[in-house]
Amino acid sequence: MSTIDIRHAHSLPADKARAAIDEVARKLQERFEMNSRWDGEILRFSRSGVEGAIELLPSQVRVTAELGFLLSAMKGMVESEIQRVLADKLG
Repeated sequence: MSTIDIRHAHSLPADKARAAIDEVARKLQERFEMNSRWDGEILRFSRSGVEGAIELLPSQVRVTAELGFLLSAMKGMVESEIQRVLADKLG
């Protein structure tokens, strides 16, 4: 297994940051058939081969994920895509 831990700063109000993360969750569901649910200020997501969370913190978002064997080989690509989406949605 391989671990991803990304922090991304933002200056959005909490409600707008949450809305942006909701949009990310919708895209994950559409594109990768991931399930997601809010648990307080943490959006938990999962599917076969990956389990993770997007945590809303004051002025930053933290994405953590455990990648299964097959996705571990693509860790760099997965991290780059996460960073790209966070920059697009959160600035």
